[in-house]
Amino acid sequence: MKVRNQKGFTLIELLIVVAIIGIIAAIAVPGLLRARMSGNEASAIGSLRAINSSQAAFSSANSGGYAATLEVLAEPCTGGSQGFISPDLATTHVAKSGYFIDVAAGVGVAVGSVVSCGAAADPVNTDYLATAEPITVGSTGQRGFNSTAAGTIFFDPAGGVAGTTPLQ
Repeated sequence: MKVRNQKGFTLIELLIVVAIIGIIAAIAVPGLLRARMSGNEASAIGSLRAINSSQAAFSSANSGGYAATLEVLAEPCTGGSQGFISPDLATTHVAKSGYFIDVAAGVGVAVGSVVSCGAAADPVNTDYLATAEPITVGSTGQRGFNSTAAGTIFFDPAGGVAGTTPLQ
């Protein structure tokens, strides 16, 4: 009898290794997707907190009024060089980390003849509504978020922006 000097793996051994890798991947991928959604939600909450802080600074510089858009919030006061919010949030309906972030005038009315301190002299409002809506509910994020001048961030478990449950 001849003894063969085998080098390498048999087809069965390779198939077993591929099957094991497939099983491990099937277990790991859903956890990875949940972790990514959780990170996106944390980023959205952080963006709303940044908007709330910048609106507070804007209000103190503008006789108690709030900006109705992210563009107005990004404008520096006349003679200044920096706006009240970071440049990554300086446009309307900005897509950031799987969420659409936006600001609109709240239920309050325009503050009389008071205008913003920026060069465009935009009217200011007594309230604002900041929202964070998942780009794809269930994929980029599960919950939607909103906040007003009161500073409390609310969430909607269905992904909308009309949530009434405050974050803990």
